[in-house]
Amino acid sequence: MNITETTLRDAFTIDPVIHGDERGNFYEGFNCKRILDATGYEFNVAQTNHSRSTKHILRGLHYQIENIQAKLVWATAGEIHDVIVDLRRSSPNFGQWQGFTLSADNRQRLLVPEGFAHGFLVLSETAEITYLTSDIYNPAAERLLRWNCPEIGIEWPIEAPTLNDRDASAPRFGDCETYP
Repeated sequence: MNITETTLRDAFTIDPVIHGDERGNFYEGFNCKRILDATGYEFNVAQTNHSRSTKHILRGLHYQIENIQAKLVWATAGEIHDVIVDLRRSSPNFGQWQGFTLSADNRQRLLVPEGFAHGFLVLSETAEITYLTSDIYNPAAERLLRWNCPEIGIEWPIEAPTLNDRDASAPRFGDCETYP
């Protein structure tokens, strides 16, 4: 697997090396030792999640202030525009975002470190997303960041996605809890 740091410090993309022949293909989708060796980050899996959504659904931007989670995210079907925002005040990238196209075709994974908000927009008719988390989901500690917050300036591929009421009314960056 090829592991590359993104423009946001401590966030990485992981591209599997695909071995194939006339029978099909095989690739290694997760290897904690390879991730540790390449990133210095020990990713211990506490929970696995799976989400299915239809075209133009936007989920996020979500994060937790307790049981802080790192995430390893990928699309198992379809295509998404995945976005992360650095919410670590000590980071030189505090308040910056980056977007990625994750799809079943490109098989790319995104390693989202602790201290980031995360969300995605479905680009295909449907998409299924799997993500591993480094800690359990704690609904009482979940926080939201507005998907179209002008202070962050995320450039989404569409202007009017479909959101649930909770995500649509999320607080702006200046009103969000952040990390040290």
